[in-house]
Amino acid sequence: MKITREIKTAILVIASILLFIWGYSFLKGRDLLTSYKIFYVEYDNVEGVGKSAPVTLNGLVIGKVNGITLSNETGKLVAELQIKSDFPISKSSVATIYDSGLIGGKQIMIVPNLDDKEIAKSGSKLLGNTKLGLTDLVGEKLAPLQEKLDKVLLNANQLMTGLNNVLDKKGQEDIKQSLAELTQTMIQFHKASESMNGLLADNKTNINGIVTDFHKVSSNFSKISDSLNKADLGKTAKNLQVTLEKVDKMLADVNAGKGTAGKMMKDEALYNNLTQTSKELELLLQDVRLNPTRYVNVSLFGKKNKPYVAPNSSTK
Repeated sequence: MKITREIKTAILVIASILLFIWGYSFLKGRDLLTSYKIFYVEYDNVEGVGKSAPVTLNGLVIGKVNGITLSNETGKLVAELQIKSDFPISKSSVATIYDSGLIGGKQIMIVPNLDDKEIAKSGSKLLGNTKLGLTDLVGEKLAPLQEKLDKVLLNANQLMTGLNNVLDKKGQEDIKQSLAELTQTMIQFHKASESMNGLLADNKTNINGIVTDFHKVSSNFSKISDSLNKADLGKTAKNLQVTLEKVDKMLADVNAGKGTAGKMMKDEALYNNLTQTSKELELLLQDVRLNPTRYVNVSLFGKKNKPYVAPNSSTK
């Protein structure tokens, strides 16, 4: 059978059309020889997620984002995901937007629920979630810092404004005068320091003598300390303690009425006898003073003695 030119042309045109369709699909990321499932996910914000963004499962690209539309019912953004049917996705799986890197842009990863055995069919909805990326985390941390920095700058601005209001012409003159007085004070202090240095230089010999004397005193004190150490103060203190204990015991015996001294202090009868004896002795001495001839009688002519009259205790 002879193939005519018309048949060859038709075959070439059909092949060209098929090749064009396959190339167009390939450029769009869809393989005509592979079957896909379509899932829909609602998000409040899809910033950074563009059309044809990769859809991954544990880091493996299993699909892409076909497009993003606005839902008229909920007002949320609906992303259409095209996923290869070779990867079963459970109905409770979560499609999470995440940041793949600083310059890689955002992607969507499928977080499967392995406990859920019910497989989602093409056209069903999946749960959506958003995971903060590095840039978002840095921005979230920097936001409070920026607020604090704004407050600090505002306070600094207010402080500078207050300083400008305070430091008028008179205030500036006062500051200049204070600085000038401070300079004069430093000059006087410098002069006083020079005078002190001169005084020390003039009395260097005396100062050296004082230091030498101090060394001698320190040496003598050291010798005294050595002498005290050799004096065996511990033994002396022990002997003193023994002596004090004996004195204490003696005083206790006296207070208890033991011994001669104790009996003299504690025996009331002895005290009364001593008192009476002392009184009688005093009367005797008084009588001897008033009537000496009664006790010493020298008579040449034989006079008679006068009768004895007891002295009056009140007569002196």
